[in-house]
Amino acid sequence: MRAVRANCLILAVVTSNVVDRDIVGFVAELDAAIRSDLPLPAGYRVEFGGEFENQQRATRNLLLVIPAALSLILLILFTTFRSMARAALILANIPFAVMGGIIALFISGQYLSVPASVGLIALLGVAVLNGVVMISYFEQSRLLVKDLSLRITQGAARRLRPILMTATTAMFGLMPLAFATGPGAEIQKPLAIVVIGGLFTSTVTTLYLLPLFYYYMEKRGHG
Repeated sequence: MRAVRANCLILAVVTSNVVDRDIVGFVAELDAAIRSDLPLPAGYRVEFGGEFENQQRATRNLLLVIPAALSLILLILFTTFRSMARAALILANIPFAVMGGIIALFISGQYLSVPASVGLIALLGVAVLNGVVMISYFEQSRLLVKDLSLRITQGAARRLRPILMTATTAMFGLMPLAFATGPGAEIQKPLAIVVIGGLFTSTVTTLYLLPLFYYYMEKRGHG
């Protein structure tokens, strides 16, 4: 936190370490307390820097990167399947992955930070990849298996192993980071926890809900 007087070189710096709570909430509460209990003289202002400033900058960058990434993924899916409905069906797996990551943070007592946000971005690729693996097999077997229910049942069974291998390999690989306690654990743990939780929910969604949604989509004649 810096107290700065305009048009002058007077600068007062106050440092603090935030423990066991999120930085954004702490800064918001501190700023409200300063405004109500410590009115500053004219020409003075309070600025919050350090890790909070870096987190705010990273958040603004993420707000630009995530929509761009989703738009690019949607474009690639549309060119692959030639169907906006199938592309949207695969993208529908992303909210379930994000939900799993947020729930994992809540259960573990972690807070939504920049590393956790990076983990959420990593989930986008894994969730989309699992959906592509499942839907592409449904489409490939369209001419070989005419019955829709049989095609979906066989496809889900045959894609069970590849999807589980992809998810479990990443989850077990991130387990040491999720239980890390040494230097850098404050960065490693939120990222690993988000990815593990998101992989769990996105895998369940891909194996059970995605075939069901695909069935109703085909029945309605979309795509």
